[in-house]
Amino acid sequence: MFNRVAIIGLGLIGGSLAAGLKSRGLVKEIRAWDQNPENTARGLDLGLIDNASASMREAVAGAELVVIAVPVMAIQPTLERLHDVLSPNTIITDVGSVKGLVVEAAKNVFGEIPDILVPGHPVAGSERHGVDAADGDLFSRHKVILTPVAETSPDATLTVRAMWEALGSRVMEMDPEYHDSVLAQTSHLPHLLAYALVDTLASGSDSLEIFDYAAGGFRDFSRIAASDPVMWRDIFQANSGPVLETLDRFLNDVEKLRSLIAEGRHDELAEVFARAKKARDHFTALLEEQKK
Repeated sequence: MFNRVAIIGLGLIGGSLAAGLKSRGLVKEIRAWDQNPENTARGLDLGLIDNASASMREAVAGAELVVIAVPVMAIQPTLERLHDVLSPNTIITDVGSVKGLVVEAAKNVFGEIPDILVPGHPVAGSERHGVDAADGDLFSRHKVILTPVAETSPDATLTVRAMWEALGSRVMEMDPEYHDSVLAQTSHLPHLLAYALVDTLASGSDSLEIFDYAAGGFRDFSRIAASDPVMWRDIFQANSGPVLETLDRFLNDVEKLRSLIAEGRHDELAEVFARAKKARDHFTALLEEQKK
C-alpha cells in the first residue's frame, strides 16, 4: 500500500500501527523518530520499524504518509518542525484524541489547513503504554474516527481511511468539534473518574484492605487509571471545555443521587438504576446489531 511511512512518536499507538502495517504487508519501509532514541532503538529490536531516524527530517524524507503519534500538546510543536521538510504530496495524519486542537495547530503553523492533513483518532488503546506494549491487532474491530475539514483533500482522506480499514478498523467521519464533545463524554470523563476514585481510595488508612477486597467491577473500572498520566494530562488540557461541561452535568446528577440516598427515597433511586440499565441494554443491542 505504501513504499515508505514515517511515524513520529513510537509509543503504544505508533508502535502498534507500525506492527499492524508490517504484519499485513502494507508498507515496504517504516521510518520512525521519537524524542527518546531508546524507543526507536527498541522498535528496531522488535522488528516494528526499518529505520530509527536521528531527526524528523530524516524520518519523513520520501515518505508518502506521516503519522504523528505524540501527546496532543506536542502536536503543534511537531507540525512546526515538519513545516519546512514535508513534500507537498506527503499526507499527514495523527492519532490524538482531541481533534479541534489539531485543526487549530495546523492553522497556527501553516496559516491555513493544508489539504494533505487528515486528522484522525483510533478509538483503541490499553492501560499499558510504551513501544514494548505494541500490538499489531490493537485496532482490529475498533473504531477510527477521521475528522477531515472542508480544506482536506478527498483523496488524502480516502488514503488514510484505506489504511485503517486494512488494519481491520471500522472507520467513520465526523466534525472535529463534535468529536471532542463525544469523546469528552464517552472516554475523557470515565478516565477522570477512574483516576479520582483510585486516588481517593488509595489515600485512606485502610487502602490495602480496600484494594484486597475489590471485586471485578472495581478492577474493570479502575484498570484505566493505569493509563499514561502524561498523555491524559495533555488530553484534559487540550479538551478542557467539553470535559468541564460534561463533568458539571455529571456532578449535578451525582448530587441528585446523593439526595435520594440521604433522604431515603429508595424507590426513586431504583428508578434511576432501572432507567440506566434499560438505556445501557438498549444501546448495547443496537451496537451489537451494527457489528453483524
